[in-house]
Amino acid sequence: MSGWWMAVGAGARRRTGAGREPVPRPRYRVVALPHAGGWPSAFRSWWQVLPDDVECVVAQLPGRGVRINEPLLTRVEPLVDALGRGLAELEPLPYAIIGHSFGSVLGYELARAMEQKGLPPALLAVSARQPPCFPSEPPFAHLRSDTELLEHLTDIGGMSPVLMDRPDLVQPSLRAIRADLEAMETYRRPLSGTRVPILALSAVDDPVVVHDRMHLWSLETSGGFSRQAFTGGHFYLYTPANAAAVAARLVPGLDTPRSSAAPLPSPLAR
Repeated sequence: MSGWWMAVGAGARRRTGAGREPVPRPRYRVVALPHAGGWPSAFRSWWQVLPDDVECVVAQLPGRGVRINEPLLTRVEPLVDALGRGLAELEPLPYAIIGHSFGSVLGYELARAMEQKGLPPALLAVSARQPPCFPSEPPFAHLRSDTELLEHLTDIGGMSPVLMDRPDLVQPSLRAIRADLEAMETYRRPLSGTRVPILALSAVDDPVVVHDRMHLWSLETSGGFSRQAFTGGHFYLYTPANAAAVAARLVPGLDTPRSSAAPLPSPLAR
């Protein structure tokens, strides 16, 4: 598999041969793109709710995880170019894209890129990010000091307060977060949209995103459009209950979650 994508859950077991029981051949794929600074583990709650015949692949960007020593990228275009090439190399399957926060920007541009390759997704789900008609404006988060950025992440629930005094642990994550924020905050709306249907997802209690703006994602597609609201703050998508509800919208024939697992602990930085 391309270094830009990591198979997780049943997909990972299938590729490595791990586990005692054979894993069914996938019938569908969920392509996931996490928040700024996010690792593939951000979508670990999804591994629990997707059935074994649905493959989940999550973007792994430079500067984090197994790619911690690679140079960071601070613009959307080269990220999407590499992600698109890697996705096109995977075994052909019908698929949906879901992006959360910064991942929504990448997901939208990835859907457009794959459409141009003749390999469009069946559905694009954008979560916790305002539509491109509302570009980022100063003061930009990526220009904040480390202390200010840490305080912001803590305020929105993206980092545990106990990590504020552990610079040795948070510095690698801060570098990746800052790079992704710069890519997101320098991004501008493209001249043309997509024909891929869009599902806009948000939390009514999100402290970062204006919930009432999410319907304007409808301007970015000539295909179908729908939206769904949740509670749970900016990172609502990663709780198992919400993951199960959204997965049921993304995957054909998935009416009920595979499990009702208890909520998982938060990742280092989200």
